[in-house]
Amino acid sequence: MKIRNLLIAAVGLAITAGAAGAASAGTPWQNHHPRRVEVNHRLGHLNRSIRVDRREGKLTAFQAHRLHDRVHMIRVRERFDARHNGTHLTRVEQARLNHRENVVRRHIPA
Repeated sequence: MKIRNLLIAAVGLAITAGAAGAASAGTPWQNHHPRRVEVNHRLGHLNRSIRVDRREGKLTAFQAHRLHDRVHMIRVRERFDARHNGTHLTRVEQARLNHRENVVRRHIPA
């Protein structure tokens, strides 16, 4: 019985130490990197513009759906690029994403 209590206490101590170490470590996924923030802000703005233009009748439901899909694919690419570069975007990746955002923006009525 005594060995069982010691074993339970040792496992509990190991779990507590592991949790404390993980809590003090930096976050592995930095959503607040300046290039990611800029790209994601533009994506949010595109989605809002699409919704507003759909509400005002400037876009059909099909057009809005296609544009939202394109914005979603840009966001997927942004996450993919960030995942493979230590949670940030390089300048080349940011430029590529900005270009794709510009293409979508040209399809949204002014």
